[in-house]
Amino acid sequence: MNEQRDKKIKLRYNIVSTLIYGVGIILLVQLFNLQIVKGAEYREKSNTRLTRETTLEAARGNILDQSGNKLATTSLGYSLELYKTKVDNEILNNTLLKITEILEKNGDSYIDTFPIKVDPFEFTIGEEAQKEFKKKYNIEENKTAEECFYIFKDKYKIINEDLSQTRKIITLRYAISKNGYSNIRPAELASNIGTVSLAQISEQSAELPGVSINTKARRTYTSGGLASHILGYVGKIDENELKGKEDRYGLNDIIGKTGIEYIMEEYLKGQNGIKQVDMSVEGAVTDEDTAKEAVAGCDVVLTIDANLQRVTEDTLRSSIEEIENENGVSVSGASAVVMKAATGEVLAMASYPDFNPGDFTGGISAERWNYYTNTEESEYARMHPFVNRAISSPSSPGSTYKMATAIAGLETGAIGINEKINDTGRYTRYRDYQPYCWNRSGHGYLNVTNAIVKSCNYFFYEVGNRVGIEDLGKYTRALGLGKKTGIELLGEESGYVAGPETSKALGTEWYGGNTLAAAIGQENNTFTTLQMAKYTSIIANGGNDVDVTIIKSVINSEGSEIPKKEVEEYVNKRLNITNDNEEKVSFDPDNIEAVRAGMRGVTTETGGTAYSTFRNFSIEVGGKTGSAQTERFDENGKKITNAWFVGFAPYDDPEIAIVVMIENGQAGGKAAIPARDIIAEYFGMNADVVTEDMAAIPTIEMQR
Repeated sequence: MNEQRDKKIKLRYNIVSTLIYGVGIILLVQLFNLQIVKGAEYREKSNTRLTRETTLEAARGNILDQSGNKLATTSLGYSLELYKTKVDNEILNNTLLKITEILEKNGDSYIDTFPIKVDPFEFTIGEEAQKEFKKKYNIEENKTAEECFYIFKDKYKIINEDLSQTRKIITLRYAISKNGYSNIRPAELASNIGTVSLAQISEQSAELPGVSINTKARRTYTSGGLASHILGYVGKIDENELKGKEDRYGLNDIIGKTGIEYIMEEYLKGQNGIKQVDMSVEGAVTDEDTAKEAVAGCDVVLTIDANLQRVTEDTLRSSIEEIENENGVSVSGASAVVMKAATGEVLAMASYPDFNPGDFTGGISAERWNYYTNTEESEYARMHPFVNRAISSPSSPGSTYKMATAIAGLETGAIGINEKINDTGRYTRYRDYQPYCWNRSGHGYLNVTNAIVKSCNYFFYEVGNRVGIEDLGKYTRALGLGKKTGIELLGEESGYVAGPETSKALGTEWYGGNTLAAAIGQENNTFTTLQMAKYTSIIANGGNDVDVTIIKSVINSEGSEIPKKEVEEYVNKRLNITNDNEEKVSFDPDNIEAVRAGMRGVTTETGGTAYSTFRNFSIEVGGKTGSAQTERFDENGKKITNAWFVGFAPYDDPEIAIVVMIENGQAGGKAAIPARDIIAEYFGMNADVVTEDMAAIPTIEMQR
């Protein structure tokens, strides 16, 4: 037994040994083949091939309206990148010139931020920017554009004598030097190149060392300038923005700069992937492979309705044109907000003038930037198109504030719902300040509802005097005025609530007569259009506070909704919003209804300040006009009068609140016209059948 077992073990041992020796011999033969027979060939291949990694950019999340219409999306494009290779200046310069010629021939653009143009030589930037440019590149301050141009020609060792061709080379060398590049990190030369250029560059890749084509997620705004102040725009990340974010961003990445693009950056930004690019040492691409897939960013769904937004912007623009043509004045700006009265959701928010976010995709041109920002050369720039007037331009509300004074009077018991005050025309409570009602002969006896219909200054002088400035301020803030709404946008201003503390902060004295001016929406009362929309919503819904918002939901790439609390906490941190510890105020529904009845009379009763606009309108609207004269002067030397309209509809069961403000709109009735058209659009009416009584004479509440 033992002998047979030993024989089996010995046999197994011999078999295993034979296999090991056999594998060893095969490995030795293969090593000999690799190192001796083909060693030189493989060493040559190894020395002439380099593997680089490049970013596979993730698609940025979409921004959608409440119905799912894409307002900002990502389209697939191709970018042209350049890796550093072992070529001399002449080959590099010739490569760059070939690239520009291919792109230009096919109508594609490339990065061009070099601030000097030729034929004739001149700077494309202002004097201050010229100084910074020269300082950065150690150029003497007195050097001309031509001299600076030749400094860069020598710097990049360009031997070409054709000025146009030389500038093309300088332009790309300048872009490369600004962004930097290496043999493992490319510099972007062009974005969103066309398929013809793509094919030609691919065909000539052997003659274009270091050049690689990468798929690019290009930001696209589907409707031009629609909702531009809400959406914002994107741009290439700068050094300050990059600090601390190097794990997620590179120097060629885009980032949200304003609007929702900025606020929701962390959600919109996807997770980039990695692409491996094999190149010969001469720079020719030999192979490409995806090492890590990119993950798209989250979609942000807004509360706005794209169609209502479009109509709001269009009717605001056309109303401005009519005012300018009829009155021979320049309107310096305007804004409008449409809000769900019950919830505070913003359905439309327009600011005039606007801009096209698409101008910034791929880098805005110097010409376009100058158009938007150079107030010395551009009339459009003087109106500051990047300012969102709906949230960033507080101004006196004029008579649209009188409902706040009325509510303060009713809630404090300073007046009763049915109490009448006799308007004699001139208010004589103070010896040194005795203002007239706009109707200098007086309105006679009026209760609070009729005082709103007639917009009686005298009535509200008396109410303001009885209430006192402290309580007037308290109820003003309780109605959402003079403080930020917390909307998810950068740049919201709080404005001011008139009173002694505000005057002291602004360096002025407060007297008893100032309370009278404050009570009719003048003095230091300055509120944004969005605040006025919240205020109108609270009145419309019976006195209930609303949480203003423009974000409906955030959906991740897997289709799941991000918890609302998480999004809210993120936004509050982004905007540095803290909890509002101000005491909440409850309103008596009867008091609110008395005020609402006055607003109905404004649009439905003869003599109401918006009656001519809403006469024969098929939906009953509650509204109030306001005309606030400012201390600024127009081109004709007259004081600028801002036109306001606030309203809600339908009266019996309010769905929306609407506010329109037109800078230098002359009279509140002018702001009621676009408001009417917006309401008609929301309810699916034919606005063309609405007529207007042109015989009505608008009135202006004068500021002291």
